[in-house]
Amino acid sequence: FHKRRTGGARIARRQTQEYGAVLQGTANALDGLERSGELVIALVAHFGIADTHIKHFRSLAFATVALAACVAVRKIEAQTPPAPTFIANYNCVKPAPALRANVSWTNDDGALKWGEWRIQIGERKLPVLIVVVMIAPKLTKLSLDIARDGSKVVPWSLTNAPATARFAMNAGQFTDEGPWGWVVHRGNEHQPPGIGAVAGALVVDSAGTWALLDANEIAARRGHNVLEAVQSYPTLIGANGAVPTALCGGANSIDLTHRDARLAVGTLAGGSLVIAMSRFDGLGKPAGRLPLGPTTSEMVTVMRSLGATRALMLDGGLSAQLLLRSPMTSAPGLWPGLRHVPLALIGIPNQ
Repeated sequence: FHKRRTGGARIARRQTQEYGAVLQGTANALDGLERSGELVIALVAHFGIADTHIKHFRSLAFATVALAACVAVRKIEAQTPPAPTFIANYNCVKPAPALRANVSWTNDDGALKWGEWRIQIGERKLPVLIVVVMIAPKLTKLSLDIARDGSKVVPWSLTNAPATARFAMNAGQFTDEGPWGWVVHRGNEHQPPGIGAVAGALVVDSAGTWALLDANEIAARRGHNVLEAVQSYPTLIGANGAVPTALCGGANSIDLTHRDARLAVGTLAGGSLVIAMSRFDGLGKPAGRLPLGPTTSEMVTVMRSLGATRALMLDGGLSAQLLLRSPMTSAPGLWPGLRHVPLALIGIPNQ
């Protein structure tokens, strides 16, 4: 009560009584309007909360109002989405430090968590939403999934995902005839590896351990304890965190200016798997599937910012689709694609 400043506890008690009604009114207002920044501004203006001098806090009443205002500010900040992060093309000559991904996590059950990260890309700062998924090792079993009608292979979409799948998405790259490149399912090699300097692969061994391989590492792993494998391109981050030279411009580089909806998978230092899928965020959710998204080089920046030590692009565009389920939520996370695909990657709880 700042006894020596106010001349005694009796004065402090009288001040507390005088502001009792104000405190009650403030509490009621905070209950109904705690999300309003205007209320906090009014409190600051009326009570001088912004002033740091002790004289403004001679009574418990003032201190309580200040605390209530601070709580309101904190709640307002917590409910405000983080500012979008500007994502630039990866600079191969002078690599910038990895950015901090401001992911707003909405689900975390220990085995799987997901959230959203809003970014801006290009000269016009196009708004893009990155759906981020983190999958803990040993708790989820990865497998390819193929849709069948009897013995006939049919196109796959999210509606074909098993009811036990915690997540499901399209896998690899495709041609008009079906999957491109290396495909191993349940230990059986269905297709040999394709040829390409930046064509990496996601592999899962019999122990359920997943890994990403560069193109020059596939031959050594082929036929050696590979339970599941799917090849894709381009590799975004290779061995030792290196970015392929084909992503750095020059005569043999891939197209680094094309924008599209993107889907990528990466591995973290601790063994977790990270998935990133882009959705255009400029015209509301119905327009999210428009093929407006990061360039390949910008996806390098995205995956580095998410902590990936290796990363591989999967088929995006109209094919990109993702399903997420959690025991903590009644409704699944669902981001459908605009076309069916021949092959999918799913994750089920590891028994």
